[in-house]
Amino acid sequence: MIEWVSLRAGARPVPQPVATPVVWATAFGGALVLVAVHNMLMGSDRPGPALAALSLLAALLGLCARFTAAPGTAVLCWLTLNGFAVPPVGTLTWAGHRDTFWLACLCAATLVGTVLARIVQARAAYRRIAAEVTAPATDPDGGPLGA
Repeated sequence: MIEWVSLRAGARPVPQPVATPVVWATAFGGALVLVAVHNMLMGSDRPGPALAALSLLAALLGLCARFTAAPGTAVLCWLTLNGFAVPPVGTLTWAGHRDTFWLACLCAATLVGTVLARIVQARAAYRRIAAEVTAPATDPDGGPLGA
């Protein structure tokens, strides 16, 4: 008898990353919430703490995302930061060095989160695989087999 088995059955050595649209939707929603809280607590004249909070959000999203989601995540966070955390609120502007630095910070945070997640997952997978390797077979007398 033939038994159909899904290829995804069983434990995977490395977890599957979250789909990119889900990461981007979370980045957009999370950035809006963080900037709104920042504007209520500190006002829109100090974008530094908002950049730090959005960088942390980007790094956390990078922990569960693919590498291909990093640029989009950084751009979505930057759009929210530029549009709502910097006066005049609601207007997108480009201020050369400042916005380039912000985009670089957000993209680096996302990439650092993604790289960190891949390293942790690879180490865990290696430990699982290494634990399955058994010791070499030995003779009941204690010597190696075939000697």
